[in-house]
Amino acid sequence: MEKNNPTTTRAWCFYDWANSVYSLVIISTIFPIYYSAVAKNPDGSTWVDFFGFRLESSVLFSYAISGSFLMIAMLSPFLTAIADYSGRKKLFLQLFCYLGSLSCAGLFFFTRETFSISLILFVLASIGFSGSIVFYNAYLPEIATEDQYDRLSAKGFSMGYIGSVLLLIFNLAMIMQPQWFGIAAENTSLPPRIAFLTTGIWWLGFAQYTFYHLPGNVYQRKPKGSWILNGFRELQKVLNQVKELPMLKRFLLAYFFYNMGVQTVMYVATLFGIEELNLPSEALIITILIIQLVAIGGAYAFAFLSGRYGNIRALIVAVIIWIGICVAAYFVRGEFDFYVLAAVVGSVMGGIQSLSRSTYSKLIPATTLDHASYFSFYDVTEKVSIVLGTLAYGAIAQITGSMRNSVLALVVFFAIGLIFLFMVRGRRLMEPQVQEQEPVRV
Repeated sequence: MEKNNPTTTRAWCFYDWANSVYSLVIISTIFPIYYSAVAKNPDGSTWVDFFGFRLESSVLFSYAISGSFLMIAMLSPFLTAIADYSGRKKLFLQLFCYLGSLSCAGLFFFTRETFSISLILFVLASIGFSGSIVFYNAYLPEIATEDQYDRLSAKGFSMGYIGSVLLLIFNLAMIMQPQWFGIAAENTSLPPRIAFLTTGIWWLGFAQYTFYHLPGNVYQRKPKGSWILNGFRELQKVLNQVKELPMLKRFLLAYFFYNMGVQTVMYVATLFGIEELNLPSEALIITILIIQLVAIGGAYAFAFLSGRYGNIRALIVAVIIWIGICVAAYFVRGEFDFYVLAAVVGSVMGGIQSLSRSTYSKLIPATTLDHASYFSFYDVTEKVSIVLGTLAYGAIAQITGSMRNSVLALVVFFAIGLIFLFMVRGRRLMEPQVQEQEPVRV
């Protein structure tokens, strides 16, 4: 297959455009607010019934997120091994995409009466999103040459930020000005439910461009015997290979710790603004938009930085900036300070995410065909770091009584990640990339 084919790489990036609306609309903005409103009882309490179990709504919400991450962390290594052996990465990508997008669309029916089943749909949407990302990422080293990893990864993330912001603005306009769309002002539940439906349709619809142009079986494998049995053997083979790759293991350790800090900041930024700064909802929406828009330039800026000075040096710069963000957040007092900090977060958020993906791609052995299996280790590292990072953040806030202390404590995670980054060596990661002129056929 021809690498660096413009049609193929464009189709790959387009999946970021398709699925990133889930992260922004469902995880970060509209769904959590709607969920809280539905869960609130007439007496002001937030206890809900979930298939006969009575739980506090915020606790149930956190359990739902953690449960979905845990399930995909357990499933992805085995599913990716099966996908690698069978040569069916595209099929698995499609299955998880359909699971996630259709579950999002199903949230249109989310009301107090359908609370339990709607939360199950939320979990399935999360599994669909996380599961599809593993197989999507695994395509990067198969469709592009190494010198293009950073640029292509940044382009994908940037397209995701742009697409998700466009849909969010449309949905916010419908929620804030329902009469523009022929919706009665008193029907407050309909606009957010339409937002969930449009998220599912956007994700499913735009993904078809990716599925049409992305190759189904890059290396034309011809599997023999049981997919499941040989999938387990494939996973064991990759695990043995990982044990013999010290730089890859060190990078995964670095990624585990600094990603704990990155993802925790992303998940709790809104909550920090509400609890610590008492910011109005309009200010929080502005903050989220600032982060998304600035992240577009940040992804390309760090791709340029890695091209000039190497991936590891660029990542080291990003982690140092993140440490500064945590220290600054401890002293933030006003709305303007929060906006400035949000802009800085956006500038490094896109960069560190896109660069981490491309750096890991460069550490995978060039001779391997098991890219999905390798990326399952990357995905598991990410999911576990999210669970532990948010858990530590909440525990410190509970013990000390202030989220400012929790944000400051994240410096420790970034510092440990920085130490491991300094331990990663290799010409492919430390030196500038030389652009190849001709496509490579494999």
